[in-house]
Amino acid sequence: MYPPKQPSPPPSAPPHLHNQPPPPLPPQPQYASGIPAHYVAPPACNANWSSSLCACCSDVPNCCLTCCCPCITFGQIAEIVDKGNTSCGVHGALYGLIEALTCCGCIYSCTYRTKMRSQYGLRESPCNDCLVHFFCERCALCQEYRELKHRGFDISIGKDTCASIHLIK
Repeated sequence: MYPPKQPSPPPSAPPHLHNQPPPPLPPQPQYASGIPAHYVAPPACNANWSSSLCACCSDVPNCCLTCCCPCITFGQIAEIVDKGNTSCGVHGALYGLIEALTCCGCIYSCTYRTKMRSQYGLRESPCNDCLVHFFCERCALCQEYRELKHRGFDISIGKDTCASIHLIK
């Protein structure tokens, strides 16, 4: 009987590369998290609000303004929460338009309550953000206004008063 014949390399391949293992792949990270290296986790959501939802009368001028024209208060809040990327007027006008056409401005405003809570690590209380805005829209706006004011923002001009003081010095 004849010994088994060894297969010959294809004519186009160099003879020395035949029957060699493929080159090693570059090293891969063992665990890929999908989180960019520069990612900073938001603060834990366990801080209490500086005032309760029903403390509207602790800031009477804002309470009256919010009751009569919530689009102004919302615009001021949204400008700060968006860090000045969009003006108070744009947010207020959009809120007013949504409210006038659908009576559901609360859907737009509850998203900013969620953003604000995320930025400052506030608890979702007394219930879900959308429910708070649906049932207590004006109280929620007043509470958010007071929270930003408590944190040092001059809501009327949409700036952090502490940052303004540092710029003056």
